[in-house]
Amino acid sequence: MRYILFIMLIYSSLFAIQTSDKLFECTEIFQQRKGELLVELERIDEQKQALSALKIATENLLKEKKVKLDLQEEKVNANLAQLEEKKNTIKSMLEKNREILKELKSTKMSKVSQTFSKMKAGAAAGILSDMPNAEAASILQSLKPKVVGKIFTKMDAKKASELTSLLEK
Repeated sequence: MRYILFIMLIYSSLFAIQTSDKLFECTEIFQQRKGELLVELERIDEQKQALSALKIATENLLKEKKVKLDLQEEKVNANLAQLEEKKNTIKSMLEKNREILKELKSTKMSKVSQTFSKMKAGAAAGILSDMPNAEAASILQSLKPKVVGKIFTKMDAKKASELTSLLEK
C-alpha cells in the first residue's frame, strides 16, 4: 500500500509539475496578448486624438468660412440696396423726363397748331400734303374741326382721305 501511495504521490507531483508548466505557459500567452492589446489600445487612442484634432480644426475652418460668407453677404446686401436706390432714382428721373418731354411736345404741338391755324388753308394744305401721313394727322388732330375742314377742301382728295382715315383711328 505504501508502494501505491508512493506511486500516487509521485504521479500527482508529476501531474502538478505539468499543470504548473501549462499554467506558466498560459500566463505567458496572456501576458503577450495583454501587451499586444495595450499596443493596439495605444494606437486606437492616438487615432482618436488625431480624429478629435481634425474635428476641431474642421469646426474652426467652418467657423472662419461662415464669418467670411456673412461678410460677403453683408456686402452683397449693401450693393443690392445701393442698386435698388439707384434704380428708384433712375425711375423717378425717367418719369420726370417723360413729363418734361410731354410738356415740350404739347408746347411744340400747340405752337405748330397755332401756326397752322393762322395760315391760309391753301398754304397749310400744301405743307401737310408734303409731310408724312402720321405727322400730318397729329397736326390736324390738334387743330379745330373748322380749320381742318378748310384745309381738307384745299388738299388733294386722295391725301385728304388718307389723313381722314388716320384721324379716325
